[in-house]
Amino acid sequence: MGERHGVANVERSGLGRSPDTGPAPGAVGARTSRTRMGLAALWLLAGLLAVRQAAAVLRLPPDERLTDLETWIGDQGVLHVSGSLYDGGSFTGTPFSGLVLKPLTRAAEQSLGVAWTFGTLLLVVVLGLVVARSLPGPVSRRTSLIAAPLAISLLVLSLPVRNTFTLGQTSIIPVLLIVLTVLPRTSGRQAGVLIGVAAALQPALLLFAVVLWLIGRRRAAALAGATFAVCTALAWAAMPHDSWTYWGHHIGGFGLGAPADSLANQSLHGLLLRIGLEGPVELALLVVLAVAVAVIGLRRAVRYARDGQLLLAAAITGSVALAVSPTSWQHQQLWILLAVVGRVGRRGSDRLVWPVLVVLAMSLNRTALLPDIEILGHIGYNAPLLAALAAACLVPFLSRTSPRWDDPEPTPVAEPARSRFAWVPLLRVLKRPLSRPNLMLELMLIRVGYFAYSWIRGHAPDERSVAEGHGHQVLTLEGWLHIDIEHWFNAIVADTGWLKDFMNWYYSTFHFLIPLSLLGWLYLRRPATYRWARTPLAFATLLALVGFWLYPLAPPRLMGLGYVDTAHGPQDLNNPDFGALTKLSNQYAAMPSLHVGWSLWCGVVIAIVAPYVWAKVLGILYPLLTTAVIVGTANHYVLDAIGGAVIVTAGFALQYVFLGVGRRPHEEAPPLSATMGAAVVRARGLVPGLVRQRGGQHDDAEPAGQGRSGGGESPEKGAGARVERHDQRV
Repeated sequence: MGERHGVANVERSGLGRSPDTGPAPGAVGARTSRTRMGLAALWLLAGLLAVRQAAAVLRLPPDERLTDLETWIGDQGVLHVSGSLYDGGSFTGTPFSGLVLKPLTRAAEQSLGVAWTFGTLLLVVVLGLVVARSLPGPVSRRTSLIAAPLAISLLVLSLPVRNTFTLGQTSIIPVLLIVLTVLPRTSGRQAGVLIGVAAALQPALLLFAVVLWLIGRRRAAALAGATFAVCTALAWAAMPHDSWTYWGHHIGGFGLGAPADSLANQSLHGLLLRIGLEGPVELALLVVLAVAVAVIGLRRAVRYARDGQLLLAAAITGSVALAVSPTSWQHQQLWILLAVVGRVGRRGSDRLVWPVLVVLAMSLNRTALLPDIEILGHIGYNAPLLAALAAACLVPFLSRTSPRWDDPEPTPVAEPARSRFAWVPLLRVLKRPLSRPNLMLELMLIRVGYFAYSWIRGHAPDERSVAEGHGHQVLTLEGWLHIDIEHWFNAIVADTGWLKDFMNWYYSTFHFLIPLSLLGWLYLRRPATYRWARTPLAFATLLALVGFWLYPLAPPRLMGLGYVDTAHGPQDLNNPDFGALTKLSNQYAAMPSLHVGWSLWCGVVIAIVAPYVWAKVLGILYPLLTTAVIVGTANHYVLDAIGGAVIVTAGFALQYVFLGVGRRPHEEAPPLSATMGAAVVRARGLVPGLVRQRGGQHDDAEPAGQGRSGGGESPEKGAGARVERHDQRV
């Protein structure tokens, strides 16, 4: 896979690129300055992440870091000088892996831990640089600049690399050896040797030799097989007992390490065992599935290798190896992350879905990916395997000869809105998309955002004395303002049965139901308004998290001052686990009230977009009723409600300051899609004097060819937007 075929010359042919008339000199200087600042920030981020990962390992107690490496340590160093490598049951590598590690047997344990950590970090950096160098072309200058720091950052954040650091594994080495074969100047002989050595460390990687054979590189494939045989023979000669244990007794490592049905084993074999299959039935089904995945996946790898996408072909082949291996532990799953280089989707707005999905699956744990529901939980448990199968067999990656490879269907966007203030918007480089966002991407971001919100809220300071002290401060201030009505109103609610039941039901139901329903309706019926409305909601939630962290506040029901918790009854404040919700969330995250904040956001949006007066009235009443409920149930103070209103106001204000977006955008009729936007762009360049109609208004006629010239473009009417293409290349 190291030598390029004729199709690889496409990398420098500039397929799909349109002629560039060149921006003004001043714009070039500003753009160059921004590019340098952004590049410096990316490298700084990559460096900080790498140093943090190394420090996180070295800060661990000696018995908790490099745990797999520690199990190999004998009396004189790393590996057992005498006895079998497999006596402890923790060593799962090949005998050749042990032979490679033998020179380290004289190293001291303390110095080895430091050297191993920084050596692994160096391998990760080199791997990131090689991956950036191996991207399939044509590659834009911006992409070539940010590829290396971005690749290093993603690698350091990924679960396989973090697992490798913690356990002290060697699984980065075979990945790096294989990726070196896709560099442009790697010869066939070098590729064969590198693949053979990698397979000697991880036998399933012999599948790369099969790919070499199928693309016509038969000498390189034979050399890979011969190198594997030589390395294995050397290990057999040096350690015959261990070699027999690995290849004969365990049949290629089958059964070594943790139980094969554990969640850590993300292979087809592990999946079948986890669903309850065993014995001959499981083995027969495993053979059928493994053969099917291997045939489909390797054929796809060959196709993309011939297309010049050698790094993608390597990622697909590695994903096949993970799926068909008897065991595929977390530290061996880096191949899945490399599949982000594949381009998927005809529209520019769809290009980020696959990379984001892969990065999330390889960087977050199960609970962060999906809610803790039984059916979804099984998907979360097997997310790496499912991602590997998708990359190997299902995802329709684009060919470099596709007209959409470098020219996706554009996303209609609006120019930054003009403001009465010269400095608004601050982020002038961002243009506001007008089309409906990709649903899968939205759901993923919402899920991860809510997980981050729950995690930060749950880990905010929760010291009881501090929270109660802040509660007394709030009550004192409310008394001075003559708005301390909590005790009086809570007593009325507690003594009125039907009112108490209604408020308890309202408090536990409407907080999520109404905002999610409104977001769903906006997404389906008002896509431009959906984008306008979700941003201040996100800002308000972030500001609320800052409030939870900086000002932990005990709600009235936990102050011990006679308030009645209408939902959970009396609380034992001397018990650290008081309250039924204590194990679920931080009970001292009361200021500001997101119940009021989210309901006020809903009320504002409903009052603006609702077509009927009665619906607008309900929207206005919703935050008022929510305020009454949170006070009546003793969950918040009146000042908490005011705080919720403040963060929502700040959310809309931040959107205006950063993006210049104040008023709700006009919706297209029907909503403008990315496909329609592409048609408009093509029509503007082909049909002279084209008159476009949006929302019942006509734009001025524009001569062909002036739409993208320096100063010949007329502003849009109606929606106040012009269609432009995003540069969505990664």
